[in-house]
Amino acid sequence: MKRITLLIVVLAALAGGFYWIHTKYNGNAAAAWSDVRSSASALLGRTEQAGAPARGGAPEGQAQRGGGRGGAGGGDAPRMPVIAATAESSNFPITRSSVGWVEPIQTVTVRARIDGQIVEQRAKDGQIVNPGDVLFRIDDREIQAQIARNEAALARDQATLARTQSDLKRAQELLTRENTTPQRVEQTTADYKVALANVAADQATLEADRIKLSYTTITAPIAGRLGVVRVTPGNIVRAGETTGEGLVTITQLKPLRVSFALPERDLPLLRAALSRKEPAPVRVYSSGTTEVLATGTLGFVDSAVDITSGTITAKGLFANDDDQLWPGQYVRVEVDLGVQPNVTSIPLVAVQPGQDGSFVYAIRANNTVERRRVEVSETRGDRAAVTSGVKPGDRVVVEGQQRLRDGTAIAEKEQTPRAAAVDRSARTE
Repeated sequence: MKRITLLIVVLAALAGGFYWIHTKYNGNAAAAWSDVRSSASALLGRTEQAGAPARGGAPEGQAQRGGGRGGAGGGDAPRMPVIAATAESSNFPITRSSVGWVEPIQTVTVRARIDGQIVEQRAKDGQIVNPGDVLFRIDDREIQAQIARNEAALARDQATLARTQSDLKRAQELLTRENTTPQRVEQTTADYKVALANVAADQATLEADRIKLSYTTITAPIAGRLGVVRVTPGNIVRAGETTGEGLVTITQLKPLRVSFALPERDLPLLRAALSRKEPAPVRVYSSGTTEVLATGTLGFVDSAVDITSGTITAKGLFANDDDQLWPGQYVRVEVDLGVQPNVTSIPLVAVQPGQDGSFVYAIRANNTVERRRVEVSETRGDRAAVTSGVKPGDRVVVEGQQRLRDGTAIAEKEQTPRAAAVDRSARTE
């Protein structure tokens, strides 16, 4: 029973200690330990000063000198080394981020438009093609025979047309001399019109055969990259097959679009950016990287908000001259929708999350820090735009915040190359 009671007391003491650190020091155990050590040193110094004459019987002057040294040592709190940056006033871009995917502007599934057997294959998997490049050839011997037969029929009907035209001319001359009857002229005229219609029909049939003959040579309708070639020479293809994957798929790679969605509240910014003469820039990044993969322009905003998700779809257009983007690829998207003029900006690393919102440690004139709550309106890269809590010229801590609390004495140390680069970027933006 005693052991259980002791265990309960120990757990209660630990819980109380954690609660004390969390409430008074915002969870900063290092700052709490430093404060405890300082308080203990001060208390020990006062105890030794009060008890020295009684224990050792030292002279009063010696006791006072010993107490003075102890008090001085306990009163000087250590200064925490930090790195700071200056808040700047600048025009800050309004940037929105989202996750998007790359989609082609054109995709064509190549299919046969006539029944026949593949006799030649020029298409290869992954091949880059241009409009008009030959992909496949289908056996055309039957159509060639039909064309020859129809050409002969056309020649026959053209001869008939020439004869009936001569008969009609002769009959009209005889009628003027009253050597024939009007009925004979009418019959000859009808024969001429029939021959003329037969020639027109033969020409149409011959043209249809030539069109069918062109279907035996399958060419690329657009420029792009071929997918997997699904037929080889010897296979029979059908013109009526409108389902399935076809012979091969051509996907356009230049230019490409990146589709992404933003919350409905950003619709006014999107519409304003789309209506400006200068296109809004759009940047894409590979997953997990900070290097820009490609840069394009905002080219489309959907005509309606998706009521199920409360988002609006937008698309950016990318030239993709260096083939950095690939259809179906997921990317991180950043779009610039405007500029906030004369806004206070600080390094993003200075902003710390807290229970009551974001805050920063601002440096006072006496080299102590003040915990200030800030409102962050925009972020871009390593910078954050704040609307309250910090004004231009204020110094804020960008490194060493984990050891600070409100009122902690600090000593600024020389900036690291990274912090210096962040501070320089604030002045160049």
